[in-house]
Amino acid sequence: MSLRQFEYALAVAEQGSVTAAAELLHVAQPSVSQQIRGLERDLGVELFARTPTGLVPTVVGRAFLREAEAAVSAARRARATARAGAEELVGELVVAVQMGFGTRQLPGALAALRRRFPRVEVTVFEEPSSAEMEQLGRRGVLDLALMAACKRSPSDAHHLGDEEFVVVLGAGHPQLAAERVELRELAGEPWVRFDRDSALDGVLLETLGDHGLTPTTAARVSQTATAVRWAAHGLGATLVPASAVPHGHEHLVRPVFPAVSQPVLAVVRHGAGPAETALLELLRQERWSVPLADR
Repeated sequence: MSLRQFEYALAVAEQGSVTAAAELLHVAQPSVSQQIRGLERDLGVELFARTPTGLVPTVVGRAFLREAEAAVSAARRARATARAGAEELVGELVVAVQMGFGTRQLPGALAALRRRFPRVEVTVFEEPSSAEMEQLGRRGVLDLALMAACKRSPSDAHHLGDEEFVVVLGAGHPQLAAERVELRELAGEPWVRFDRDSALDGVLLETLGDHGLTPTTAARVSQTATAVRWAAHGLGATLVPASAVPHGHEHLVRPVFPAVSQPVLAVVRHGAGPAETALLELLRQERWSVPLADR
């Protein structure tokens, strides 16, 4: 077996056909077919079921492809690390950002990283659910993750700072007259919430529960920017990290009382290379606790 065969199998799974995979890989179709047949012969299993609509991974194939993806990602990182000596780092950096953290800090850090390593391509998974985050971690494709501290946080996680949570209200809401919004004043308020398994929804439930409040759900969304925009239109209040508030909505944002904050952690894969290490240091240099008046 070879990494080339792994890459071919992953392309076939992604595209659903040998022809499309060959086009994606810029190789001849017979070459892809030959590599897949050889791989299945070496493994002694059928990786793909041939259906009228294309090739579909079998149960065994799906399990194999998860491991193949991890192997290909590891090989790419190894090649990139080997070429890093002369500032010629080449490869892909995969980052996951939980709960909208880093909306303000990450772009500047990535821009500085690109100036240092202009040939590194960055892929960012924005606000994955807890289940998606765990799946990315199990697949071994994550190089760095920004997340909130929790009971299961790795012991080697890096504390970047604390993120204040704020409430976003619709234009004309009476509580906008206050400098800070007392949570008890939002009793009965409809809320724009997040996916049920998201860490953000967990923060909202815990925060309101501490004050004897149960949120009335107006809508559920997956992205913090969407929640802010919907709240701004009066659909309901929402609770988000301060740095995740899109520009132009600051006048609808208020800190809450008692204050709500979450430690922000950076988790870097074991055996981190120069790109991951550099990004971590750049993130450390960003400001993570910024008063609303300074934003």
